[in-house]
Amino acid sequence: MKRNDNEEFAAFVRETATALHRAALLLTGDHHQAEDLTQATYVRVLASWRRTSAAESPLAYARTTMLNTFLSHRRLRRSSEAPVADLAVDQPVADGDPDTRIDLLVALASLAPLDRAVVVLRYWEDRSVADTAVDLQLTEVNVRARSRRALQRLRPLLDRSDLTERTP
Repeated sequence: MKRNDNEEFAAFVRETATALHRAALLLTGDHHQAEDLTQATYVRVLASWRRTSAAESPLAYARTTMLNTFLSHRRLRRSSEAPVADLAVDQPVADGDPDTRIDLLVALASLAPLDRAVVVLRYWEDRSVADTAVDLQLTEVNVRARSRRALQRLRPLLDRSDLTERTP
C-alpha cells in the first residue's frame, strides 16, 4: 500500500468511525462486539482500499461490508467468546437518556439479525427503503415488511408507560 493510500484510508477512518461504530453498536447490542465488528469492517475495507476508494461512495461500501460481516457472523455462530460485565474504564455516553439507550439495545437484541439490520439502516442510519434493500440484497417489499414487523415487535418493548412503571 502506498503512503498516499495509507493517509487516505486513515482520513476515511477518522471521518466515519463514529457513525460506523454507532451502527455496529445497534446491530450487536454490545459495546465490545461493536468494536470488533467495526474493526473487522475496517480490515476488510483496507484490504480492498484501492478499489473501495475509487468507488462512488466508500462509506456505502463500508456499511455493506459491516452488514455482511454482522450477518455472516450471526449465521455461522462461530464466536466462542463469552461476554463479561462492562469494565470500569468504560465511560457513559453523554448524549441521551442512558435508561432509554439500554432499553433500546435490549429491544433490538430481541430481533432477528436481519430484522435488526433493517431497523438500524432504516431508522438509525435514516436510509431509504431502496438503499436498505440494495445494502441487504432484499427486495423493497421485503424491507418494508420486515420494518413493519420489527417495529410491531419493538413497540411493546419500548412503550413509554411501561418504561415509567419500571423506574424507581
